[in-house]
Amino acid sequence: MDASFHITIENATLSVRLDNPAQHNKLTPATMAALREALEEKAVDTSLRVMVLTGTGKSFCAGADLGELGRYNFDENPLEKLTDVVERLPFPTICALNGGVYGGGADLALSCDFRIGITTMRAFIPPARIGIHYPPAGLARAVARLGLGPAKRLFLTVERMSAEELKAIGFLDYLVAPEELEARTNALAADIAALAPLSLRGMKETLNDIARGELDIAKARRFQMQCLQSDDFKEGKAALAEKRPARFNGA
Repeated sequence: MDASFHITIENATLSVRLDNPAQHNKLTPATMAALREALEEKAVDTSLRVMVLTGTGKSFCAGADLGELGRYNFDENPLEKLTDVVERLPFPTICALNGGVYGGGADLALSCDFRIGITTMRAFIPPARIGIHYPPAGLARAVARLGLGPAKRLFLTVERMSAEELKAIGFLDYLVAPEELEARTNALAADIAALAPLSLRGMKETLNDIARGELDIAKARRFQMQCLQSDDFKEGKAALAEKRPARFNGA
């Protein structure tokens, strides 16, 4: 396992921590490939209900290692391949932003379903200041998540945004004091883990298809029927009738 990140599993929650604080959790091609492979392996684990992605130190992630940039094969961009895998994970994902997010780190955060930030964080996406072009998939994701205007502010003016501004443009779903980040993240993960996995997996994929302009009605209908024919639907109805919490098993 790459020493720049750590993965643990507890209570059906997959936790991923970037751990290279001396370099603001910068991502080398080797780290991006190793993390992508690890997540692809976990994607098929049906016992997992939710993922939490966070970082160690003052920054969440400083993006790709620019010293390696000249050796990238842009037809197989390691950052795009990583963020695509994160976005397509079948279970909901939470990005707990422990600090600043820079460059490609913003796309890594946006590839998650939810983002919780702290009041002291900042964001800055500098490609235009150093003469490079941000990955096209990342630009498309930013427009889909934030809208064209906020995306242009981030990429074409290289604006440094405060936590409050990031919340206002929709980059952050939740904003908390630094000391509250862990508790808020754990609470959201627990809330999600208690919901029906088949419902969440189907609706997540359908929502992301809609955001990409790729809605497949037939596929969405199959998800609907799978849920209606599931044991979890029976359990959900029984729990509602009996006024108790449902106990879903994902089948």
